[in-house]
Amino acid sequence: MKRTTLSLFGAAAALAAVTGVAALGGASPAAETGAKAPTRLPVQRSTALCPAPTSSDVAETTYTSFTPQAKAQAGGKTSAAQLLSAAGPAAKSDAKADAKADAKADPKKAGKGAKAPQAAGKPVLSLKEPGKPATATTSSSDAPALVGTADGALAPGWTTQQTTVIAAGAGRGLHGVTCAAPDTSFWFPGVSTVKGRQDYVHVTNPDPTAAVVDLELYGKDGRIKAPTGEAVNVPPRSTVPVLLSTLTDAPTEDLTLHVAARNGRVGAGVQASDEKLGGDWLAPSGDASPSVVLPGIPADATSVRLVAHVPGDDDADLKVRLAGPTGSISPAGHETLHIKSGMTTAVDLGDVTKGQAGSLLLTAEGDSAPVVAALRVTRGKGDKQETAFIPATPALDGRGTVADNRPKGSTLALVAPGKEAQVKVTSSAGADGGSPVSKTYTVKAGTTLAVEPPQPGGTKGPYAVTVEKVSGGPVHASRTLALPKDGLPMFTIQPLPDDRSTVAVPEAEQDLSMLNR
Repeated sequence: MKRTTLSLFGAAAALAAVTGVAALGGASPAAETGAKAPTRLPVQRSTALCPAPTSSDVAETTYTSFTPQAKAQAGGKTSAAQLLSAAGPAAKSDAKADAKADAKADPKKAGKGAKAPQAAGKPVLSLKEPGKPATATTSSSDAPALVGTADGALAPGWTTQQTTVIAAGAGRGLHGVTCAAPDTSFWFPGVSTVKGRQDYVHVTNPDPTAAVVDLELYGKDGRIKAPTGEAVNVPPRSTVPVLLSTLTDAPTEDLTLHVAARNGRVGAGVQASDEKLGGDWLAPSGDASPSVVLPGIPADATSVRLVAHVPGDDDADLKVRLAGPTGSISPAGHETLHIKSGMTTAVDLGDVTKGQAGSLLLTAEGDSAPVVAALRVTRGKGDKQETAFIPATPALDGRGTVADNRPKGSTLALVAPGKEAQVKVTSSAGADGGSPVSKTYTVKAGTTLAVEPPQPGGTKGPYAVTVEKVSGGPVHASRTLALPKDGLPMFTIQPLPDDRSTVAVPEAEQDLSMLNR
């Protein structure tokens, strides 16, 4: 399939506090000095960027935006959260736009097929109140990337989900992505440049100044030479797609992509399309860590492939376990994994779940180096196969949300790799009506609990699901959305990282300027 309009994925949950300095993690200075501990306050502003969904003429995309209802928000004044069209590549047939793009940018620095930006700023979706999703749909092959902000009571935990059904062609299937935050570094284990597969990395710049990024590829022997991936220019408030196979002359199945910003901040995501296995969005792996969790392998997975990479200077030695419904086991023949520094290793785990939902746990053995990792999961057989990805996902510190859920189509995977934990799951009202409902679950130590979210009463339209940790050890979560069609097991898997809806604000004697991340 030839891409004519490609855009990028990028960014949500930028954090802000009205007073004080926001601290997102690490040890508190107050704990070391004996000073009063910082107060956690809701963020006051969030930023979101969603990718251009597809260039297919036989696709339909649903956007679902949601902010969880909080007690402090009840009856309070809110301001609308809005998503607007972003600047992206113009249609390939627009000769004037092509000439304008060539005059303004070096194609080698802007990715293969980069075109002039489309007009930005058209409103696409507005969220009016917490606790009730808002939706919009499009079947346009020219649908652009979306950029937006949420203020006040709509900012804490604001989440937008993009779900695309592609009926035919390369990449046919269900493509889903939750918009993520802008940053300066993203790792994508599991990308490919082999024939029959097209992996596009979409890089977007939400800021008013240009950004410059490097696209680095790592294989089993280390970094691969890719000169055209160096110093890629991303103009202000615009998006650049790059086909990964144009960066190297050596087709390789299992690679790790690193998107590193030299200056500025960007959002990044990879859309993978396979001629035989369908496709999906690959979200970035969580931060490199000596031990990682990849939650939510479906019970009926027919093939699972692990791709892991060591970004640092030391080797990694990992213990491999599968956390199932009743406990954790080591997959036969794959009990341990050794990964050399700077290299990518792939392991074919087959139908490792054996009919029971599970999660993969990679645990450091001794003084092991941090790793990034992802799973490629396949369901179905023969010409009825479909693929999705599960990146390493950090634990929920407080709360995580996935915005687009359908009756009987959603499955939550909750894994407690250490101690037993309790979580509260809340299903919101539907976008067109209904009432929310909550249920508390216990996840036993070393197990994965796969459950359908509680169905909201009288729900109409897509609904959101929020997972909150109540007590116990760390909890990691993901959501599988399955929308089978014509015998094809269409599905997509989204991780649920913490929504970072609050920031720590130290005591201050004077009001400080707003801090945005």
